[in-house]
Amino acid sequence: MREYYPLLLAGAVIGVFTLLFVLAFAFMKDKKKAIGFDRNMKDSEITKRLLRYAAPHKLSFLIVLLIVIFSITYDVVSPYLIGRIEETVKGRFEMPELLWLVAGYFGILIVTILCTYAQDMILQATGQKILSAIREDVFFHIENLSHEQLNHIPVGKLVTRVTNDTNAISMMFTNLIPGLVKSVFVIFGVLGAMLMLNYELTLMVLCFVPFIVLFTYIFRKFSRKTYRRTKDAITDINTFLSENLSGIKITQIFNCEQKKLSEFRERNKELRAARSREIYVFSVFRPSMYMLYMASVLGLLYLGGKGYIKNTVFLGQTITSGVLVSFYMYINKFYTPIQNLAEQFNRLQSAFASAEKIFTIMDMESEIVEDPEGIEPEHLRGEIEFKNVWFAYEGEEWVLKDVSFHVAPGDTVAFVGATGSGKTTILALVCRNYDIQKGQILIDGIDIKKYKLSALRSHFGQMLQDVFLFSGTIRSNIILRSEGIGDEEIMEACRYVNADKFIGKLTGGLDEEVRERGNNFSQGQRQLLSFARTIIHKPDVMILDEATANIDTETEILIQNSMEKMMNIGTMLIVAHRLSTIQHADRIIVISKGEIIEEGNHFELLDKKGAYYELYRLQYSN
Repeated sequence: MREYYPLLLAGAVIGVFTLLFVLAFAFMKDKKKAIGFDRNMKDSEITKRLLRYAAPHKLSFLIVLLIVIFSITYDVVSPYLIGRIEETVKGRFEMPELLWLVAGYFGILIVTILCTYAQDMILQATGQKILSAIREDVFFHIENLSHEQLNHIPVGKLVTRVTNDTNAISMMFTNLIPGLVKSVFVIFGVLGAMLMLNYELTLMVLCFVPFIVLFTYIFRKFSRKTYRRTKDAITDINTFLSENLSGIKITQIFNCEQKKLSEFRERNKELRAARSREIYVFSVFRPSMYMLYMASVLGLLYLGGKGYIKNTVFLGQTITSGVLVSFYMYINKFYTPIQNLAEQFNRLQSAFASAEKIFTIMDMESEIVEDPEGIEPEHLRGEIEFKNVWFAYEGEEWVLKDVSFHVAPGDTVAFVGATGSGKTTILALVCRNYDIQKGQILIDGIDIKKYKLSALRSHFGQMLQDVFLFSGTIRSNIILRSEGIGDEEIMEACRYVNADKFIGKLTGGLDEEVRERGNNFSQGQRQLLSFARTIIHKPDVMILDEATANIDTETEILIQNSMEKMMNIGTMLIVAHRLSTIQHADRIIVISKGEIIEEGNHFELLDKKGAYYELYRLQYSN
């Protein structure tokens, strides 16, 4: 009995560690909701959805699978050859046999290297295709979310989904899945080779398998939680950066650098803490697996040495020195893929956490439901009618209350009123950026919901107060969605809205660089480019929302001249605080607290001496 004390001691150590892990897992399991174990999606659901992206490339993955099968030959056969070489050298030495064994070992090594190269090349090419497909799908889905949804999702979070999270998924297809498959093949291949070589020693190794499975299962639970926390921390820091880098000029103006640095430091600490927890979990698991590996080696050396020295026979098999050498290598080959599985599972949890966040975004259905058989008119007459429209952004905090009005085709109608009265909301509803709760909106006598959304918006031209220009050139910002528009047509649109004057003074002309958000142009210049961009697409209905709000007097005169010209193009809806820009409108609608209180043209409303008259008097009394 005493001779088995070393084995009993190793078993006792493993038992203690097992008990500690089980108790820790039991405690964490009871508290899983409090510490973030909850998952909105099951791994099986995530896997199923990810495989849809892999399906078009199944031939490439099948080729890789065949390559993997060939490549594991080295792991399965090389320990056996080393054992044979050891016995050949130790026993009756024969050079030809030794040379054949060495040549076989070298040949298998070369085949494995070539297989690994081919596998990596195919997987990287396939992975990039899958990555591109996922990114395109995510970006397209984000493009189709409603304005309300986009208002509630930070830009930094969306950027993280399209960049960081898709990269994690790409790694899963290029490294994780092939690595997992190879590791599984190696484990079963090595196990089969060990069984064929010696039953006794193989059974000894298999005694540790239940502990491997248990430790891996426990590690899986802990790693899932830590990876979710890390992903949340990355999203948080990206969101903070996106917002604060965009507003860094305000930070400098108000001397808030230290305050913002402090806020960033807090988020950075959270990310560091999440990463530290991640490292800690893995730092516990990896040594635990190494402990099992060393216990297997000790068991091999003890039982194998004892059997070899005493020449014992177990299950009809003897233990030779060659068997001992081969088994020592096989145990390493057996545990290495198991440890790789742990690392790969570690990264797999990261990929699943990323995939879950991506699919959460993709599962968001746009609040604007489009009719699949919607109308796609080639032209709109521009007749607009609101019938008893009620609208609220949140709950029943009504922004518009029972609003009704009619705009005849080709008319210019202006909306005036105090800030927050609902003017801009009306313009947003006309383009169906939001859906109303009550009432009806008609375009050319047809309910707005019966139009195909993209077709409806293609007939609108919108000029907003905060003009957004994309990085590129003046030309690319003017043509925007259309191709094949020549420079003469572009310049004609620029002349029409008086933008040609400042463009002609630029060194690059239409090829002048536009930096981020157009910050190398003045507000007035950006507004004129917005007018040209709208005109060149020949809209049937034009919308101007505070188009003259933040510009100088000289530019305002140019814009007013442009607006007078555009009134002849089609129906025009205008929101303006400067009443001088709407005096020539066919009708002016005065709104207060979401309700229409006055209607008429400029002179009619002045004669009424009501709300419009008071606004006019306040503006021109100074």
